Amino acid sequence: MLKQNVLDYIEDHAQEARELLITLAQIPSPSNHEEKRAEFCKKWLETQGARGVYTDEALNVVYPVGVTKDNPVVVFMAHTDVVFPDTDTLPLKIEDGKICCPGVGDDTANLVCLMMIAKYLIETKTAEKLDKAAREGTCPHGLLLVCNSGEEGLGNLKGSRKICETYGKRMKEFYSFDGTMSSMATKAVGSKRFKISVRTVGGHSYGSFGNPNAIAQLAGLIHRLYQIQVPGEGKTTYNVGMISGGTSVNTIAQSAEMLYEFRSDSREGLAYMEQQFDSIISSAKEQGMDIRIEVVGLRPCEGDVDMNVKEKMIRLASDTIQEYTKEVPDQSPGSTDCNIPLSMGIPSLCLGTYEGSGAHTREEYIVIDSLMQGYKVGFQMVLSYIDV
Repeated sequence: MLKQNVLDYIEDHAQEARELLITLAQIPSPSNHEEKRAEFCKKWLETQGARGVYTDEALNVVYPVGVTKDNPVVVFMAHTDVVFPDTDTLPLKIEDGKICCPGVGDDTANLVCLMMIAKYLIETKTAEKLDKAAREGTCPHGLLLVCNSGEEGLGNLKGSRKICETYGKRMKEFYSFDGTMSSMATKAVGSKRFKISVRTVGGHSYGSFGNPNAIAQLAGLIHRLYQIQVPGEGKTTYNVGMISGGTSVNTIAQSAEMLYEFRSDSREGLAYMEQQFDSIISSAKEQGMDIRIEVVGLRPCEGDVDMNVKEKMIRLASDTIQEYTKEVPDQSPGSTDCNIPLSMGIPSLCLGTYEGSGAHTREEYIVIDSLMQGYKVGFQMVLSYIDV
């Protein structure tokens, strides 16, 4: 349970948090092009008085609190990128108790919660106390608050990868604020993603009739990939997400390409799918098909994690969400920033701090009345790791 002074702080800053959400949600931030949001987040944190904020090579904005060169750290992150390719201001409207905007929930609402927690730590001098305790060697661990890049799609978890590369086994526990309060991702779903290109000689649709057509060959390849029988254990899936190619209606296509992925919540399922994929591609090449394969995404499955610590984290998050929403969140596997630390054996958990719907659609919205509950959830999660 949060202390009354913290509850008062959240209440007193509710309007500021809402204005920050409205501002941040409209800043375009497609994966691999998060510069504008990263710049905004860094300047905002510095304006609040944050010391030591830095932007790394992956465009993560990192605020270390109570962190020395080698002490253990607990990570809390929320991602800055959205799935939408827009480079102009994202359209936002407020109606019927909702804030509607592409990406407003996934993950802007969670990002704002993390930023407001940072502001609280600064304004209450908690960050200053943690830094002092860390210098004196009396702080059991530091905190990393990260506005991270590249969680969505072809961002390929670049932000999470960079944090894990930088801090490695110093990370004792890892949280990602992502999604709604209704569910938590408690297990990593691994995936492998490919850009598959097919080329042929092509030609005129009448004069060169009979020449191989790249679109037809790609379609045949898709058919074979969709004949794969997934394993019965766990959950394993596959999908062709995009296809393109050809020149005109009267041209035999010289080239065609697709984006394809397979996923599984087990390492065995992922390995099985890779074996099936490699077999189909090899067979097509042996039959003379000109195929080019590019790996565009790789998300690992879970490694050997200390389940006692992980279960403790799950209980803490579930109890916290239930305390403020009166609902028990679902637990399910997911593909999130937690995949990378989980693959390294670091206990990790993904949970959300808002309610809404329509994630990954242009009709996405968050319920305004859920934000106060979400802030309480986020604040309690972070403050449970502070003892100064």
